[in-house]
Amino acid sequence: MKKQALLRGLLGFPLGIALNCILAVIISLIIGDGHFYPCVPTLIESVGSEIWAVTLQVVLSGLLGASFAAASVVWEIENWSIAKQTAIYFFVTAISILPIAYLTEWMEHTLIGFLSYFGIFLVIFFVMWFFQYFYWKRKVRILNMKTNHYKMNDRSH
Repeated sequence: MKKQALLRGLLGFPLGIALNCILAVIISLIIGDGHFYPCVPTLIESVGSEIWAVTLQVVLSGLLGASFAAASVVWEIENWSIAKQTAIYFFVTAISILPIAYLTEWMEHTLIGFLSYFGIFLVIFFVMWFFQYFYWKRKVRILNMKTNHYKMNDRSH
């Protein structure tokens, strides 16, 4: 399990960086003034230069991707309930994203900023969870129907 978490974390690191770059391009296109915005201006101000701000954000985005990917091993622990898996995954990802969002200035450095960011994370997390839950529930139902169909055909022969 630890080896699997480590391997997933190593794969998640570049995925976190890639997602960071894709979001920067999308945000720059949405702003639409022809400039590229690799990170928020307040991060550049607080770090002192654009290159250090981007470097910090890239490293932290990689760590965020690694933590989400490594934590995904909890979904394979069959003797845990779905509630326990969800709680552990939520806890690990929340304690990863919140300090990173604070350090990269993705959230305002106020209580309202923190609560707003946490609320958005909570909503996105559970929307994604529900989609995944019902997707896999449907896949299992279809697989069970196929299995029952094959069992019925075996009995008739």
